[in-house]
Amino acid sequence: MQTIGLIGGITPQSTIMYYQVLNDLAAQTFGGIHSSKLIINSLDFGEISRLQSQGRWDKLDTIMQDAALGLEKSGASMIVICANTMHLCVEAIKQVVSIPVIHIAEATVKRILDQNISKVALLGTKYTMEKPFFKEVLKTFGIETIIPDEKDRDTIHKVIYDELSKGLLLNTSKEAYLKIIEKLVSEGAEGIILGCTEIPLLIKQDNVSVPVFDTTTIHATAAFELAHKSIKIV
Repeated sequence: MQTIGLIGGITPQSTIMYYQVLNDLAAQTFGGIHSSKLIINSLDFGEISRLQSQGRWDKLDTIMQDAALGLEKSGASMIVICANTMHLCVEAIKQVVSIPVIHIAEATVKRILDQNISKVALLGTKYTMEKPFFKEVLKTFGIETIIPDEKDRDTIHKVIYDELSKGLLLNTSKEAYLKIIEKLVSEGAEGIILGCTEIPLLIKQDNVSVPVFDTTTIHATAAFELAHKSIKIV
């Protein structure tokens, strides 16, 4: 088993989900009490969130580079960033490590293509929805991406930072998310990308009429497959 390096803490809730998925996969695959070999470098989400709001992506690049280097030096064979938004720093990380960095959007693309879907809606933080880093990967594979309108983007972002990042799951927020998703489906979305690693805490496939792509589970599964089967992600 290769060792998976997780850059976590962004947020703690999503890091717990990655840990759970990876260890569940090991138990399912190898049986008994097997678990995945993991190293977690957990960052301070308060600091990360403050720098995001200040637009200090130069500083965030440095923090993420240091975290990835720490994992590589500790024996990790690959890097997994346990957050969609912080993939804005993925190119900076690749510049300083010699081990693979598994991109959450590339892992998600494979699942979308498997279902022959060509138009999806992307939900996530405002950074993920508005910046091109996720959508550009989808476009490369011929997948069109739509995002909610500005008001709905504000709602989604606020719930992530004020509630989901703190482990708060409110029915009112779930209802608001589902209304937004229904609107996106009416605009032609054939699938919904839960492009924030905390959103799957609130929204499940059973809640939605079209395929839902849980990026947390998809990303963790891609890492497990690479670590244990040595296969390419895309």
